Amino acid sequence: MSFLRRFVADEAGATAIEYGLIAALVSVAIIGILGTLGDNLITTFTTIATELGGAG
Repeated sequence: MSFLRRFVADEAGATAIEYGLIAALVSVAIIGILGTLGDNLITTFTTIATELGGAG
């Protein structure tokens, strides 16, 4: 029974799990932001290329 009490009270692994969850959340946010930024850059460069193509 004392083993079970020590196991429940031990929080050593909880910190590692929390850091892992935070890292996963930050990664998902960065991937989402870069995906949106990439789409915007493609649109911008396509517009510039179209305008330069019409200038000649």
